[in-house]
Amino acid sequence: LYTAPDSCQGRCGEPYSEQDECHCHRGCQRAHSCCEDYHRHCQPEGFSRSQDAITDEDLLQLSEQLYEADHNRAQPSDIILNPQHLAAPEEIGDQQDRCPQPLYKQVNEQLFSKPTFASFIRLLDNYQRATGREEEETAEELREQESFLGEVMKTELMKKLFSFLHRKNRYSSEQDFVADLREMWFGLYSRGDGEQDSCGFEHIFSGRVKKGKVSGFHNWIRFYLLEKQGVINYFSHNFNGPWDTYPDVLGLQFSWEGFYKELGSAFIGCSPEFEFGLYSLCFLARPGRACHLSLGGHRLSIQTYSWPKATYGKGRRYIATAYIISP
Repeated sequence: LYTAPDSCQGRCGEPYSEQDECHCHRGCQRAHSCCEDYHRHCQPEGFSRSQDAITDEDLLQLSEQLYEADHNRAQPSDIILNPQHLAAPEEIGDQQDRCPQPLYKQVNEQLFSKPTFASFIRLLDNYQRATGREEEETAEELREQESFLGEVMKTELMKKLFSFLHRKNRYSSEQDFVADLREMWFGLYSRGDGEQDSCGFEHIFSGRVKKGKVSGFHNWIRFYLLEKQGVINYFSHNFNGPWDTYPDVLGLQFSWEGFYKELGSAFIGCSPEFEFGLYSLCFLARPGRACHLSLGGHRLSIQTYSWPKATYGKGRRYIATAYIISP
């Protein structure tokens, strides 16, 4: 079942949220806020069972399980950060560099030899960052996509995610799940004037440039590698999460070869499968709205959006962006 924001398919009994375009809970008929297909899916004769809905409690419990299953994450001794200046609200967006030193003092690069890290890093140079430039996928790049998907699906974290989605009747098999991840994340669509110039993976993890500003770019590995090359200039941070281990969360301001990122949140020290899994979960369960999770006993929310101008399969939408909502 594909969870679309304007449909009750897979959402029967889902708790009320004012962010939803329409609703699928029992009270929606009294409130005249039901989705158009509520009766087809959610009445006794419908085929979308209420137990298939992903509840808020489901998300809190599963996210804690995925947090515990992130066995490839960095240990506290693997990364030494130098956050320096904490930007006040009035300083965000003023493009002032208040941190003379890099964000990363030290990273244990042995992390990058782990299979999911290595296959993730090989994907990062496959894209042109400028909006409007057609992407051409080579046979080697397609193999790299398959390698990454294959490696993450070997992890306990992604197996737990699939098992949950399978129980919720979202996917009939792991093969079906992987095929959808491939399209959802790597399927190309146009953010420009018709060119196939973008995909969810590029925007969220690799980063893009649009109208003179950095767009997307929510990944700590990408940031570290470019900062090491001298093409990222760290300006300040406006949020440092409550975690005393990794993954942690930072809200960042930085410049990428002269292009500015006013506010970008990122997990720090997590594995690629952790980000990939959490963002996929939230996109499937709460597309277009805040997805409330719990990591190590601390609450956190992720916002996702679909790309509205293109679909694949039977009306499924590509992931456009996903990012942590910093308080």
